Amino acid sequence: MKILLVSTQDYIHHPVPSRHHYIFEELAKRHEVHVAHFHVSRDAPRPTRLVVKDASLLPLKNPLLHYTLNAPYHFYIFNKIVREGKYDVIVAANILAGSAVIHAAKNHHVPVIFDLKDWFPDSAAAYFKGRIIQEVLRKCVWAVTRYNLSHSTTISTVSPSLVEKLAGFGFSAHLITNGVDTEIFKPLDGNPARLELGIDPDDFVIGFSGSVERWYAIDEIIRALPALVEYRKKTKLLIVGGSLFTDYHEELVRLAQDLGISSQVIFTGTKPYHELPRYIACMDACTIPLLPTQWGDIALPNKFFEYSACGKPIVMRPMRDVERIGGPHLSVYRTQGEFVNLIQYLMEHPATYSLDLAQHSWREKSRQFEEILKTIT
Repeated sequence: MKILLVSTQDYIHHPVPSRHHYIFEELAKRHEVHVAHFHVSRDAPRPTRLVVKDASLLPLKNPLLHYTLNAPYHFYIFNKIVREGKYDVIVAANILAGSAVIHAAKNHHVPVIFDLKDWFPDSAAAYFKGRIIQEVLRKCVWAVTRYNLSHSTTISTVSPSLVEKLAGFGFSAHLITNGVDTEIFKPLDGNPARLELGIDPDDFVIGFSGSVERWYAIDEIIRALPALVEYRKKTKLLIVGGSLFTDYHEELVRLAQDLGISSQVIFTGTKPYHELPRYIACMDACTIPLLPTQWGDIALPNKFFEYSACGKPIVMRPMRDVERIGGPHLSVYRTQGEFVNLIQYLMEHPATYSLDLAQHSWREKSRQFEEILKTIT
């Protein structure tokens, strides 16, 4: 097959790989895969098997401005790319650029699968603080997303609850959950990373790995830390990751300073993705403090699979689809008091786990996606 991918992000320079990187790098071993390149991020380019097709006229870093101001150009360039490319199938996941490529696909009679990787109306609004602008964004993004869903040949999405949510709007969707690279995410010795970070062997380390953005209530974990340090003096909070488009990381640094616990909070900043397992290895409890209640009903984040593959206990806010998968390593909290109690329990009952994540490997997810592509080409 000859496939065109229009992903949700800058495929080449974005510091955190998405499901599309894993699925389509695997598919590119067997098929000719092209990818649209949006010049949004400024990180070092990652190697790829895919054929890169430039799709930005204005290389603006702000995602909202980038995709909005480039929208007229996207309708032009995607019509050209699709006309000349003679693709067998197109995979669209972007919101505005997705509309452009879906329009081009209709003009040139190419089937499209729209991959809804999260609930875009809420995820777009999460970057902004004002209630009015959030509501305006939700309505606008939903209108465009609905167009994309309505004009695609078929739909895929990442969680059972999103399948159900789409069904409520009259759309049928295939389920392909997120996954994990089981070749690098696995139980490791955490002592080398502890030594590098200045963490003592007997420190209890609470950890978070991922994008440091406001939809994760990391600030609540920092506010809970003084009580945990009082319970066990040798306690640290390790935050592996950085903010991509907001100042939330700086807010957390200031919060730790204001609470007088800067020495207990370690910020590593963004690390190369392949290095994350060694940092997760030095965590005694891994956290997923997902904040918006409505996201808890539909989320199935990568970090759940990554922490699990590393054999770590997970302490998280309620997420229905994660709880459906479950596991002995999973604990759920709803209040700060419950979070403190769960961490204190793990301090007294440390644990690691050996979990089989083969069915959640990216190789398996790639195979599942390939089967859907075959049905529409």
